[in-house]
Amino acid sequence: MIRRLGTLLVTVSGLSGTTYPPGTTVSISGMGSAVDGFVNGDWLPLAWWEFSEGRAEGAVPEA
Repeated sequence: MIRRLGTLLVTVSGLSGTTYPPGTTVSISGMGSAVDGFVNGDWLPLAWWEFSEGRAEGAVPEA
């Protein structure tokens, strides 16, 4: 599956319990109404309205 970069639009909690603020760059995979997001290996189950495809201008990707 192709991984793409996206930007969080709202605060999202990862599986680790870490909370990520809006503007955080995430690696996303999947398509449809729910996708998998990853920030530094932390999994974020994302709904379509929680992120925007593409990277925000000037944003630094989280590995």
